[in-house]
Amino acid sequence: QVQLVESGGGYVQTGGSLGLACFASGRALSEYPIGWFRRPPGKKREFVSAISKSGMTTVYADSVKGRFIISRNNANSTAYLQMNDLRSEDTAVYYCNLGSSWGRGTLVTVSS
Repeated sequence: QVQLVESGGGYVQTGGSLGLACFASGRALSEYPIGWFRRPPGKKREFVSAISKSGMTTVYADSVKGRFIISRNNANSTAYLQMNDLRSEDTAVYYCNLGSSWGRGTLVTVSS
């Protein structure tokens, strides 16, 4: 079983940037693709981005393409989501996912 802990959320103004991190323990990070998801207020959880085990392949939701960058460092068991040009609609709790494991999430609030 993998344990995941997200960090880096916070409050930012429109157009600002935040970087999220997801630390994994219990299993080797390199065994899994990693996904980032988010749950906006009052809405269902939605896909944001994913990265392959090697980090060579990345996928983004259309809503974040060109603004967010996913990456990973298997050596330090951490995945990252760099979020730039943030918009109010990016406000959500952000979760990382490995296999069947989910973190508790970190809140990102974007204010205009």
